[in-house]
Amino acid sequence: MAQSETKAARDLTEMMEKTMQNLQSKFQAMSDQIIVRIDEMGTRIDDLEKNVADLMTQAGMEGHQTTE
Repeated sequence: MAQSETKAARDLTEMMEKTMQNLQSKFQAMSDQIIVRIDEMGTRIDDLEKNVADLMTQAGMEGHQTTE
């Protein structure tokens, strides 16, 4: 009986290690996707700021800011 309990404990340990490795891989993939999307958003914001500045220059509003 002791041998079957030790085998069961080893099997359970092995299954848990595989499960934890699988979870770690999934979390890493999600983290990588989030970082990529944050970088893309930063690039979009930079482009938007440049476009707004260009539009303001074209409209003759360079250097003019409204205070609210």
